[in-house]
Amino acid sequence: MTDIQKDRPWLIRTYAGHSTAKASNALYRNNLAKGQTGLSVAFDLPTQTGYDSDHILARGEVGKVGVPVCHLGDMRTLFADIPLEQMNTSMTINATAPWLLSLYIAAAEEQGADVSKLQGTVQNDLIKEYLSRGTYICPPKPSLKMIGDVAEYCYKHVPKWNPMNVCSYHLQEAGATPEQELSFALATAIAVLDELKPRVAAEDFPALCGRISFFVNAGIRFVTEMCKMRAFVDLWDEILLERYGVENPKFRRFRYGVQVNSLGLTEQQPENNVYRILIEMLAVTLSKKARARAVQLPAWNEALGLPRPWDQQWSMRMQQILAYETDLLEYEDLFEGNPAVDRKVEALKDGARAELANIESMNGAIGSIDYMKGRLVESNADRLNRIERNETVVVGVNKWTDGETSPLVGEDGGIMVVDPAVEQEQIARLHEWKSARDGAAVTAALADLRAAAEAGENVMPASIACAKAGVTTGEWAAQMRGVHGEYRGPTGVSKSVSNKTEGLEDIRDAVDAVSDKLGRRLRFLVGKPGLDGHSNGAEQIAFRARDCGMDIDYEGIRLTPEQIIEAAKEGAHVIGLSILSGSHIPLVEDVMKRMRDEGLSHIPVTVGGIIPDEDAERLRAMGVARIYTPKDFELNSIMRDIVTLVDTKSVAAE
Repeated sequence: MTDIQKDRPWLIRTYAGHSTAKASNALYRNNLAKGQTGLSVAFDLPTQTGYDSDHILARGEVGKVGVPVCHLGDMRTLFADIPLEQMNTSMTINATAPWLLSLYIAAAEEQGADVSKLQGTVQNDLIKEYLSRGTYICPPKPSLKMIGDVAEYCYKHVPKWNPMNVCSYHLQEAGATPEQELSFALATAIAVLDELKPRVAAEDFPALCGRISFFVNAGIRFVTEMCKMRAFVDLWDEILLERYGVENPKFRRFRYGVQVNSLGLTEQQPENNVYRILIEMLAVTLSKKARARAVQLPAWNEALGLPRPWDQQWSMRMQQILAYETDLLEYEDLFEGNPAVDRKVEALKDGARAELANIESMNGAIGSIDYMKGRLVESNADRLNRIERNETVVVGVNKWTDGETSPLVGEDGGIMVVDPAVEQEQIARLHEWKSARDGAAVTAALADLRAAAEAGENVMPASIACAKAGVTTGEWAAQMRGVHGEYRGPTGVSKSVSNKTEGLEDIRDAVDAVSDKLGRRLRFLVGKPGLDGHSNGAEQIAFRARDCGMDIDYEGIRLTPEQIIEAAKEGAHVIGLSILSGSHIPLVEDVMKRMRDEGLSHIPVTVGGIIPDEDAERLRAMGVARIYTPKDFELNSIMRDIVTLVDTKSVAAE
């Protein structure tokens, strides 16, 4: 019997990083020892949004959703005893991608690595940040230019590095339909390729196209998701051949990594998430034609909080069992010629092409950011409506809700909690770094960076020089803000009255009744303090409140507690705070203190987020009136609570 020729397994990754560079380094080395074959770095929100750990907006956010990297010393510690020349490293970084890649290159050079051999990816997709994730800094056009800077530099100096992931993952998390995910992501890729085409010689452009990779999502409808991936393969091939004339099929290959869906993971009966993650992984591995090149899986308890090392190990074992114990990699594509699959793929391609033509008519992705954001918020509202009406069954949420207590959620709550002392320790290290560096060298490097940015030059060489001089993340980003300005993305929530009022008649009547008592329309202020850019929940609350007849005040992400208080003075009857990064305790504490100081304690405050029971008790002790977590999926119930809070408290006060 002849040996069967197996395909090589995909890269097995775990998205990881927390608290400090030193702790994350230990986690990485541990995961590599367990059989992980690539690193996937999660950075904390200050690092992602271009602030040092001691900035006012960083309060409560340091080390929460990833690792803080303020300077070359942090990057050095993060990869200590990990030979970067041999590693394949994915960094989930966008607005500060040129900077973090510069730090990575500088750290690799210190290790003695040949920079031309470095392999990995920076996400570096700013367009989806405006639509879904919120870690942007500068306006779209200069951001697109910086994406181009990274791609051009990597092509010339770090040829094995993927300079960007066109990232549709977060589009699905924000509610995108498969057709929207296909078209919005491909529109982003077109914008990037149009930016890159004039930067290189015509004969080099096809190879540059071949370095663009994608990072996608796979949801629970795994047949549809598998067909979506086959549609991605076909459409990318079509765009590169017909729009850009790339004749070599090697450079038209659709190369993607994946993290399967976190949106569908449930706080209720969280053990069910193990099955969801496995089924979602099948969508991106079963079809050889559309198989992912790298896979990272969420942990079963991500809807509860930060996964522990054991939880991440369990997700990694799921990949290893499929790759090494089954016979999946021994066969050709299992779906080739399947008429049902072919029909679905063609339908998805037709829908995506129509949407792409629509976006093209608005001057492409950069010109249609407001349009795409609005469509995503509407699609997400439709998704939630279907769950609320039981049209979409979610096991343990709206059907079969009675179950045994999960033994997986033990005394530690089933999650890892970052020690609050981490923040002060990181700030102390930052100040120590600043005091020990050559101030003149830093000043000169920053001046050269600003000059390069103002002249429209590629910022990568000056950024690498800054990294070596000891410049910090906040100092680098301050130069970009100074040259290009800051940007506030669209919220996708129009204040104009919606016609989506079916099933809301009782709540609208109650809002009208309370508004009559108040003598003006009930006003609901939705605020997102801190750096958390995951605005899907806040948008849906604001969207539904508007449809219920309330006046909504929602200005989007990244507000300071002070800004929220100023907005409250404009006549808010109730305040809703949304925080998903785990920094709810310090941020809510700050808001509540400021409300007392300003004489606004009569306004009820509600808080939504991923909030453990113990933290919920602390928030109630601070005076928070209602607390909502992912299990509170019935938005109409939340709307009734808001009306009740205003009716019993604010009316009496007025």
